[in-house]
Amino acid sequence: METKQFQAESKRLLEMMINSIYSQREVFLRELISNSSDAIDKIYYKALTDDSLTFEKDSYYIKVVPDKENRTLTIKDSGIGMTKQELENNLGVIAKSGSLAFKRENEIKDGHDIIGQFGVGFYAAFMVADVVTVISRALGSEQAYKWESHGADGYTIEPYEKDTVGTEIILKIKANTEDESYDEYLEEYRLKSIIKKYSDFIRYPIKMDVTIRKPKEDAENEFEEITEEQTINSMVPIWRKNKSELTDEDYEKFYQEKHYGFDKPVKHIHINVDGTIRYNAILYIPENIPFDYYSKEYEKGLELYSNGVLIMNKCGDLLPDYFSFVKGLVDSEDLSLNISREMLQHDRQLKLIAKNISKKIKNELQQLMKNEREKYEQFYKSFGRQLKYGVYSDFGTHKETLQNLLLFYSSTEKTLTSLDEYVSRMKDDQKYIYYASGESYERIEKLPQTELVADKGYEILYFTEDIDEFAIKMLMSYKEKEFKSVSSGDLGIENEEEKPSEAEEKENKELFSTMKEILSGKVTDVRISKRLKSHPVCLAADGEVTIEMERVLSSMPDNQNVKANKVLEINSSHEVFQALKNVMENDKEKLSLYTNLLYNQALLIEGLPISDPVEFTNDICKVMV
Repeated sequence: METKQFQAESKRLLEMMINSIYSQREVFLRELISNSSDAIDKIYYKALTDDSLTFEKDSYYIKVVPDKENRTLTIKDSGIGMTKQELENNLGVIAKSGSLAFKRENEIKDGHDIIGQFGVGFYAAFMVADVVTVISRALGSEQAYKWESHGADGYTIEPYEKDTVGTEIILKIKANTEDESYDEYLEEYRLKSIIKKYSDFIRYPIKMDVTIRKPKEDAENEFEEITEEQTINSMVPIWRKNKSELTDEDYEKFYQEKHYGFDKPVKHIHINVDGTIRYNAILYIPENIPFDYYSKEYEKGLELYSNGVLIMNKCGDLLPDYFSFVKGLVDSEDLSLNISREMLQHDRQLKLIAKNISKKIKNELQQLMKNEREKYEQFYKSFGRQLKYGVYSDFGTHKETLQNLLLFYSSTEKTLTSLDEYVSRMKDDQKYIYYASGESYERIEKLPQTELVADKGYEILYFTEDIDEFAIKMLMSYKEKEFKSVSSGDLGIENEEEKPSEAEEKENKELFSTMKEILSGKVTDVRISKRLKSHPVCLAADGEVTIEMERVLSSMPDNQNVKANKVLEINSSHEVFQALKNVMENDKEKLSLYTNLLYNQALLIEGLPISDPVEFTNDICKVMV
């Protein structure tokens, strides 16, 4: 028996295969099972053109047999088998794919797609085995052959006896080392786990002899262990079934089986595309937010399958960040995979799938908002924040995609409302979409700044999340209606009679100039308010940075000390204003006391911290005395 050498380049590739191509050792079983599936597929294709062959699917299978005593793991199949020449060509020359050659020879384009394309997956076996033995008998041949290799040193081929057509791959599992345990690849539970993870949807049954405990028939509370053959994989994936065959319960059961979440999904999306690129997908919109969703540990992505074989557990490129809450999977026959089948060679197909999926998710969410509002609002409470981040991120690139999915609390409707619904209710004379920011709906409702807008009968959107105003600033407008904060310098709704007259401004110029000097560094201006009705004082902001935005930015770790241009506004119709005028004329020291009190009062109304609480309480005491 002659030992043959791998070709020089094949030897180097084999060493690389064993040490670096695959990121996880467990994928060796995925590769060998995929090869077995290919071998059965080849008989199927032969049967299509050869009348002497019949293909009865029930008689074809793959079997995985661990043997702890002899430390071997065997993968058997009833596929097409290999001749001596094919063993030489397919296993003696690494990266020569027998499956790819078969597809070309038989001009196979559609149908049961054969998985293998690189001819390297078989050699993943050497990651866990010292010796790999292949016993194969080809379809139409009476003679079987045994191919055996200890790795990079070479291989042998010799005649062998085998009763049936097909292939057996026998791995002599490596001994454990200090760093690696190879025993796991002989454990029944571990092998079942790997099969379910990567090969659950291989179209042929993957069988194992499984040990189960059964109660003894003639003895109470006693059990016996028996061995029975079980099919480990599901075979027919749910995403390849017709939607008409499936119920909501089927989709929910699959959601639980895949451990996508402990909740009940709000919506499932079943996609079948047969066009430029073919793919199937099942997507889920969860009801509840995962505990780690807004942490660094959360990993977005969909499971990615190639023809039923798991390629990536989390393919982040399939989902944009703003839809990162979506769970599910994509299966495509048209992906261009790299040599290890763990990554994509190029991402053109993936980008096309991702674009289509994103569009589908958006459409489904819009339909959910329109037709099942209660469900949408439940979803929005969990993931609305992420949609707002999507509007703000990437310099507003995705704002057109997401703006119609946003909801905000309405001052008039007392419930969540969309921007489209708000605009549809706008009064004829209303120029802007008005909003107010604060810690809660109750706090916002009491803000002095809302008085004038509310008196006009205009609806106000309440912003209670730190991202709200940043997202709206990025939108800038909706349906040609600009957004306007109730705290902005110019609300654009004051009547001429509500504006302070030139005489009034001139009369109080010295008062406001003195107050501005007292509050130097704290406000940029002091002026008569055009918005206050019953409240004595409030803060407004001139410029793009609002007071709420300053508060949010100041709480961030990389605080760059961004400040709003705060303006102290005084209600000239309030009795406090008369008190200010009196002390301006008679007691300048008291003016300083009143000014600081009013400023701190305005800060408290805004929910902003007072710089010196002790001084504030002392000022109150002075007024009381």
